[in-house]
Amino acid sequence: MTDLTGSPSKPVTLFSRENLTVLSAILLACMTGLVTTVFLPVQMAAVAALTLFCIGLWATGSVPEFWTAIAFFLIAILLDLAPAETVFSGFHSSTLWLLFSGIILGAAMRHTGLGKRTARLLTQSVGNRYYRVIAGVTFFSLALAFIMPSSMGRIVLLVPILLSLADHLGYEQGRPGRTGMLAAAVLGTNLPAYAILPANAPNMILAGMAESLFDVHLSYWEYLLIHFPVLGLTKAIILIGLILWLFPDKAPKTAPDTKEAPSSLSSHERKLIVILVACLAFWVTDALHHISPGWVGLAAALYCLWPGSGLTEKNTINDSVNYGSLFFVAGIIGLGAVIATSGLGSVLFTRLTDIVDFSGHSSVVSISIMTALSTLVAIIAGLPSVPAVITPIAEDISSITGLSLTTILMTQVVAFSNVLLPYQAPPLIVAAQLSQIPILNLAKICLALFVITVLILIPLDLLWWSILGLI
Repeated sequence: MTDLTGSPSKPVTLFSRENLTVLSAILLACMTGLVTTVFLPVQMAAVAALTLFCIGLWATGSVPEFWTAIAFFLIAILLDLAPAETVFSGFHSSTLWLLFSGIILGAAMRHTGLGKRTARLLTQSVGNRYYRVIAGVTFFSLALAFIMPSSMGRIVLLVPILLSLADHLGYEQGRPGRTGMLAAAVLGTNLPAYAILPANAPNMILAGMAESLFDVHLSYWEYLLIHFPVLGLTKAIILIGLILWLFPDKAPKTAPDTKEAPSSLSSHERKLIVILVACLAFWVTDALHHISPGWVGLAAALYCLWPGSGLTEKNTINDSVNYGSLFFVAGIIGLGAVIATSGLGSVLFTRLTDIVDFSGHSSVVSISIMTALSTLVAIIAGLPSVPAVITPIAEDISSITGLSLTTILMTQVVAFSNVLLPYQAPPLIVAAQLSQIPILNLAKICLALFVITVLILIPLDLLWWSILGLI
């Protein structure tokens, strides 16, 4: 039997892995919905069931990510779990359009040859050993977080360059080295960057809410001192080790043209460089002009798609845009909006604080409990939900535990910097789509790093806090 392309198609059976996984997710979601109606309103229980259904399918990767996203749209609308503008909020989010613009800019870099030229220059700096390539990419990506505040913008900038660099070093599609390089870039510029105040969205949400609610101004350098030594630098080093362990590969092959004199820039390459520099300038200074990185990227993509620019092929919009990834990201954002609107995260945290007794414990135990509860919120509702849910009650927790308000606020950073699965962090989802890294490969690294953080980095972080006098 063949499909429409003439290739042999796999027989569809009732007991296929995909069917069984979807049926299992449906049954588990229904059971969750029924059980949670005992202590939650019916609509909120339905949101919890839908959340479990979507997260289960996205985590296993047994069906295409866009299928789960479309199923989310349909179920949420049919059950009237939230207004349509909330369910479909991902489509007017700047994150979605930053992903779109990243795809177009990547196509422009390939079309003009600028990607290959950049990769050739980076080859000289990363060395001729695989471990040096991974370490170089990781630290370069982390360093970019100090000068570019948008995690999404950094990923959009990095991925096309790293794809060209992987090709240049001989790590073709399917090689562990290619996966390792891309993972080092997207995880290196995201996970350790939670220790840098303006580098990721949850950090800025926390800083903004702390200032508006308690008039607490988080200093850039104080924040860096508290978190970067352990959650930034040490985590980056462990990340390098995990990538080398999970995705080992041979040394890169030396490209035949690495010692040749570089050719002069073409007019199209110079034009694209101007666009990229302008994007970077707007992204770095977004605190001044308040223009979202997504709209900056969209303007750049619009110019690249203009037929007179010569920066993309005529059919780029049809041939290069993965619409499935756009639906996937819109689904992730929409699910987070529905969870926030329903109040599920806040209710669960409040119920847990009713169960957990904060009084009578040592400072370390109280901090550990707060971190565990915040981590649970991050798993259920996503990383940006942590400061939104916990910051308003931070002062009450401070009075109960006897810990300073700053210490309670900082426990959130420990929680939202420890990613269990990629779905929690929209930039990682966007990175997976841009780089075509299988989501399960990113999940392996996140899971391993999560365990190491719980067992090693959090105790080290608490020791560092005691040295600083926070405990």
